[in-house]
Amino acid sequence: MYIESTQLISIRDKQFEMFIPEEQILARVDEIATEINLAYAELRPLLIVVLNGAFLFAADLVRRLTVQPEVQFIRISTYGDQMISSETAQILLGMEIEVEDRDVIIVEDIVDTGYTTDFFREHLSQQSPKSVRLASLLFKPDNYRGTQAPDFIGFSIAPDFVVGYGMDYAQQGRELRGIYRLSAN
Repeated sequence: MYIESTQLISIRDKQFEMFIPEEQILARVDEIATEINLAYAELRPLLIVVLNGAFLFAADLVRRLTVQPEVQFIRISTYGDQMISSETAQILLGMEIEVEDRDVIIVEDIVDTGYTTDFFREHLSQQSPKSVRLASLLFKPDNYRGTQAPDFIGFSIAPDFVVGYGMDYAQQGRELRGIYRLSAN
């Protein structure tokens, strides 16, 4: 879904245009929460939030859940300060909780190539979780090379570079309430 707007912002040396406004994001987060509430009724899933970008999505999502999840954070990097994902992932901040026989939902801001999620799913599988599903606010199907697409998707988008709502460009722009895409101008 694409939103037309003339609003431009500057971050470092780049121009970004409004792409998905806050109201539309929050409406979709409500829908994802409803899907999770139905899928995990009577269960207590473990949400593993991938930092840094997914923190706002996770906060809004958790507040809308009725299934009483447990929340854990992990930091995995494939971007660094770049605009393109590398094929190498590494865990920068680990988990302090057991996932064996647990229903796990990985919460991501964006799934681009799928390398990060494949890496992390493999890491989790070694700990024998009961189930692992993935909730991602954004999904880039044209760039995706992974083995299993997200189970809960906010928006499927073109392979544009985006910032805002927790996502950054070289550590800037996370505070933006909407999502902005790199402008062609």
